[in-house]
Amino acid sequence: MRCARLVQWMHANALVLRETGLLLRGGPGTGKSALSMELIADARKRGEFASLVGDDRIALENRSGRLIAWPHIAIRGSIEVRGAGIVSVPFERGAVIRGVVELAAREEVDPGRPTELRWAREEICGLSVPRLVLKQRDQMGWIRIALFLQHLEAL
Repeated sequence: MRCARLVQWMHANALVLRETGLLLRGGPGTGKSALSMELIADARKRGEFASLVGDDRIALENRSGRLIAWPHIAIRGSIEVRGAGIVSVPFERGAVIRGVVELAAREEVDPGRPTELRWAREEICGLSVPRLVLKQRDQMGWIRIALFLQHLEAL
């Protein structure tokens, strides 16, 4: 099956944790950059590979059935840190994205049972991608993301 090579730009952050590429998506001020930095720092503390791909403007493309992300050339290698401004950070030039973490406003999230983990799938660039929806600044967010990563790595 041949896929058209169309680039889609998304307001999101892209990062790699271990061998898994993730998109963190949410509106302005939802904590994408802070969560990206926290996840990267936490993984590195455990001796795992972790790196930013891009902050805020991510290009996405379906390449032979894989969702590839890369940063916007004008802002690659930088991330906005609230209270500190734009800072330079090491980055990867691209990554295969395996899942999306959606940072949603509290009123946008169906509460379900407190212990229930739910993820859905969504189509990006013609590919079905697993998606985890989190409340902004969810205190259990790290645990939910860790479980989501385990799920993605098992696929």
